[in-house]
Amino acid sequence: MATPLPGDARNEPTPSHRGRRDRLYGRRKGRKLRAGQQARVDRLLPQLAIELPAEGARLDPVALFRSPVDAIWLEIGFGGGEHLAAQAAGHPTVGLIGCEVFETGIATLLREVETRRLGNVRLWPEDARRLLAHLSEASLARVFLLFPDPWPKARHARRRFVCPETLAALARAMQDGAELRIASDDEGYIAWSLMQLSRHPDFAWTARSKRDWQTRPAGAADLWPETRYEAKALAAGRKPAYLRYRRRPTLS
Repeated sequence: MATPLPGDARNEPTPSHRGRRDRLYGRRKGRKLRAGQQARVDRLLPQLAIELPAEGARLDPVALFRSPVDAIWLEIGFGGGEHLAAQAAGHPTVGLIGCEVFETGIATLLREVETRRLGNVRLWPEDARRLLAHLSEASLARVFLLFPDPWPKARHARRRFVCPETLAALARAMQDGAELRIASDDEGYIAWSLMQLSRHPDFAWTARSKRDWQTRPAGAADLWPETRYEAKALAAGRKPAYLRYRRRPTLS
């Protein structure tokens, strides 16, 4: 049986989810992009950005890539893109889709894509929930949610990405046995995620000991590159948790 994190996630209060959940929270713009960054965004983003099909139609993500891919992985909120770029370079036959609205992060990833010649990356520079709603069923083999904004204030809890609605959307889009990875250095967000996922019938926590969620996996098979947010957390003395879930088999 998996060892729980300090504190009991079941005792976390559940805020009301009334009101709109399709509103996007978070920054789109920071400092003005440098001329070279803007030129790269103008040149590359139109080539890599995903275009959604007509309302009600499904998007087969395999069709987004020119070269054949064996699987599709999705990163939600890729920040500076260092994790996504490393995954793309380490798994050239996997198609990587990155969702991010912050334009500086998009520009930074595009530099890596161009420099490292990563042909297996596509971008969705909008709310990830819109993309999830259009993806074909059982099309994702792995999903990453790494160091998302924890929205620690109680009145902002409904802004957290992990919630019943998004978990249902992920479960629909993920293959049987697909992996969901969540990492955070915020104890409240980890407790919240554990609570939400423990209530969802389609996800099973894979941890069997403290080490399973206290240590970031390493090695070719479990490649989990460090992000800049993780590095900042560790430098500040905060210990992240690394949660891994499997999509349970669909009942026929």
